[in-house]
Amino acid sequence: MFAGWKILKRAPAVLALVSFVAGADETVSVDIQGYKYVPTEVTVRVGDTVKWTNREKRTSHSVLFPAENGLESERLFPDESWERRFTKPGRYDYTCTPHPEMKGVVIVGE
Repeated sequence: MFAGWKILKRAPAVLALVSFVAGADETVSVDIQGYKYVPTEVTVRVGDTVKWTNREKRTSHSVLFPAENGLESERLFPDESWERRFTKPGRYDYTCTPHPEMKGVVIVGE
């Protein structure tokens, strides 16, 4: 057996690991329609992104995270979107500033 064999033997595992890591982050969609976040609750992994899209015809909404020093999207007018990437596990409750009765949650797992 020649010295280069060990490197060649390990190459497929390294390529598989690179492919797995590169495709790990996903984007999950939440629609805003009927004065609700649909779905109300989403579960994602660390590194994933949630994208909120306003599907209303005549009103604006926002995505406000009160427990995070008021982190908030800009106002989303019809057909506009906003995205947030989640980098830490936890529960992230959110609401809409102009419509506080609208509530949603993002659960971020390991």
